[in-house]
Amino acid sequence: MSWRRALKDTARSGIAVEKKRLEPLIAVRGAAGLAIVIALSLWLFGPAAAASSAFGAFQAAIATFQRSWRPRPELAIASGTSLAVSTFLGYLTISKEPLFLALLVVWTFAAGMSWAAGPTIGLIASSNVAIMLVTVTLPTSVAQAAGHAAMMIVGGLVQAALIVLFPVRRWGAHRDALADALAAEADYARRLRHDPVASFDPQPLMEARNAAAVTPRQARRRPAELHGARGIAERIRPVLASLADPAMGVPAEGHARDRVRELLASAAALLDAAAHAIRHGEPVAAPPAALATFRTPDTGSILTGAPYRAMTRLNTLLQDVVETAGGTPQEDTPHEGAPSGARGTAHSAENDGRSTPRPASTDLGARGTAHSAENDGRSTPRPAPTDPGARGTAHSAENDGRSTSGRAPTDPGARGTARPARTPRSRPTTRTRPTFLALIPKALKAMRGELHRGSPITRHATRVSAVAATGYILGTWLPLGHGYWAPLTSVMVMRPDFSQTYSRAVARLAGTVIGVAVATGVVQAATPGTLQSGTLAVASAALMYLLMRTGQFATQACIAAYVVFLLGMGGEEWTQTVPERVLLTLMGGLLAMLAYAVYPAWETPRLRTRLADWLAAQGPYVAAVFGSYADPSVRDAPDVRGALLTARTARAAWHAAVARATAEPVRHRGLSRTAADDAEDALAQLGRVAMLLEAHLPERGATPVPPAARFADALRESTHKGAKAIRERRVPTWDAVREALDAWETEDTDKVVRNTATLVLDTLTELSEALDTAVPPMTLDGTAPEKPDGPRDPKDSATR
Repeated sequence: MSWRRALKDTARSGIAVEKKRLEPLIAVRGAAGLAIVIALSLWLFGPAAAASSAFGAFQAAIATFQRSWRPRPELAIASGTSLAVSTFLGYLTISKEPLFLALLVVWTFAAGMSWAAGPTIGLIASSNVAIMLVTVTLPTSVAQAAGHAAMMIVGGLVQAALIVLFPVRRWGAHRDALADALAAEADYARRLRHDPVASFDPQPLMEARNAAAVTPRQARRRPAELHGARGIAERIRPVLASLADPAMGVPAEGHARDRVRELLASAAALLDAAAHAIRHGEPVAAPPAALATFRTPDTGSILTGAPYRAMTRLNTLLQDVVETAGGTPQEDTPHEGAPSGARGTAHSAENDGRSTPRPASTDLGARGTAHSAENDGRSTPRPAPTDPGARGTAHSAENDGRSTSGRAPTDPGARGTARPARTPRSRPTTRTRPTFLALIPKALKAMRGELHRGSPITRHATRVSAVAATGYILGTWLPLGHGYWAPLTSVMVMRPDFSQTYSRAVARLAGTVIGVAVATGVVQAATPGTLQSGTLAVASAALMYLLMRTGQFATQACIAAYVVFLLGMGGEEWTQTVPERVLLTLMGGLLAMLAYAVYPAWETPRLRTRLADWLAAQGPYVAAVFGSYADPSVRDAPDVRGALLTARTARAAWHAAVARATAEPVRHRGLSRTAADDAEDALAQLGRVAMLLEAHLPERGATPVPPAARFADALRESTHKGAKAIRERRVPTWDAVREALDAWETEDTDKVVRNTATLVLDTLTELSEALDTAVPPMTLDGTAPEKPDGPRDPKDSATR
């Protein structure tokens, strides 16, 4: 992408206004806290202290709007306290310019490095440094500086108190995250009806997992419907894919395919109903037509083998999610770190990819659930997956000779006796989030991990500290006054990546011009006094809180008006702030943009490394799935769940890197956009193939598949070497995987596993072909020779 196009795209992004759901009650609450602090400060200390303390309350309210799963009062208090400390230390050194400049460099460098601990901490730290540049100019003595710092802490405490006393959608963010995950799977089920190999973005599941980690105090107050549903949603996704994929046994067209489409549509309707119930805290209104689909008596005669097992498992999981979404307490709800137990799916283990015996649960390989009450809590082992065309009743002879009826799956909304008997278990534990104090060493560790020359975070911290010092020196040297506006703008604008830095610079400049123009017009027309200026400042802040999620342009316009009114309350005339603010804002934005161009941290050259990281994480996940079939009885079998989470994290890092690289004015270096897209498709397909096999993981006691162990070892070693080859700009080879597959002696009990291994090799071959950008030699007739293992059509169900 050329510089001209990149600047045009980032400018358009900066001034764009997005359509987002507004939260007026939260905006009013934040503005009320600001008004309380301003009124209290005016009454006790006067306009200067009121302006200083208002910045503390203002920043504390902004912190509570950040996307974080941590309790909002903690964010408000941390923001107000850190701003108070910054202001007091800044005032102690402001009289000695070299000392203050040194403090500014250290403070901005630390704020830049704080992005390593997460965007919320990075944004709060950067905002505190920027606001500190203004607040250090307001006190006139050390005592006043201490008083102003104390009022900033009070501002954070007031905002935290209002959050506790007047909660708005308590647990709303957690509800939205879980509901979004279920809604994403509902959409996935609908897309599978028309495209049986449709892709799925696991980002909503990752967000729901992050939201599921709570502090011990939150765990005691979490609503019942937020327990367990996320773990169930994790297991629904592979079952949906297994049911829809033609490679698992259901033809692309025909009566069986029509029934699968009906089941997928009903599953989508039930998942949407559960998502709506969780989002709004209401009982689940399950559609009767969707429930009736799972009671159709002829399903057992239409679907056979693996598709029938997937359908039965889907029915059980839908029962679970409907019960959980309705707030029904469950003793055996799957959770992080607990075995799957009565739920009967090996995929449920959060910290153990192995299957566990299922006490008296619905047998997914049999025709029904009539025998579940006769087992008296005994485990019913399930054999390894058989030929997709088989009837799936291979284990009926193992269950003491009992026959398996043709009953349809039970109603997902049923209660009581319709459910198979369960073995009571202890109440599940929850994923814990460290307390705020315990988070400090983790943040410091993350910052130390990024403290090296090639780190984008370190380069960002270096840039922002250098620009802040340069802007402060230039602003002080120019005869404009209020020289801190330039470094303030630079610190607020600069981000670790190119697109955000440039788009925020454009939004900052455009928003400042609009906000200052509107505020100046109001001041000239109304000539407000102290109280009126404070009221206008509160109104500007309320509007900013309301429009914060719509984009930077509207936010910056409101902030500009807020600052004009607030400093007017402190006694400054608009003619003293408006002209130089616009000029210095322009200078600060230009410095930020120039700094990134001079000392960049381009993502494009690192795409190969990101791709290699994804392959290095995806390989162990696929190998762990095959390893689970090698010897299901081994207790220290590979951790499928842990490997899956690692692969998801690497996938998310790849997609984020591609999004950043797309907006950069840098030519690719050995990995073109076409090659990156093809490699991404191959790796995504590799994960999908493993997911299909993961949907039918064997339980302990199932028939082992020894060749799967050799294949898993070869796959693990080859993907490690392949990742190294990608980093070194070489094309990976898969000879060891091919040899392990050739040595695999096919048996009737492992035909599905063997076929899946073939698909794995196919996807790895496609990855190599995507990265092989060398021009092939031409034949005598002027055409390129065909490759023996050319890429296959991704829509071909035989290879997908």
